[in-house]
Amino acid sequence: MTNKYYPAISVIGAILLLGGAIIQITQAVWAPYVYLVGAILFAYVQVTDRYEGANLIIRRLRRQQMLGAALLVLAGVMMILWHRNEWILCLTIAAILELYTAFRIPQEEQKEKQ
Repeated sequence: MTNKYYPAISVIGAILLLGGAIIQITQAVWAPYVYLVGAILFAYVQVTDRYEGANLIIRRLRRQQMLGAALLVLAGVMMILWHRNEWILCLTIAAILELYTAFRIPQEEQKEKQ
């Protein structure tokens, strides 16, 4: 069962996430917190949106998506704790996982319907 507010929460989280990452370039003190709030909102929607089917490929992709969401949050924590640029690697890995699953999950769901 999906909540009707999930799309809005996801969009707000993505905007805050992107804005925080961009502002982090200027080394603003509050930028990691904006990023972290966005990452938590975005990850919350992805983790709570469940797949109840039996398709093993979609289950694997959902696990990868949740790993990407966890890495997004970890990148925010790294921004706060370490004041260097290690968070960029974590963010890059998370973005690759999220981008890959964003294309593959709908593709596999379409195959499953047919």
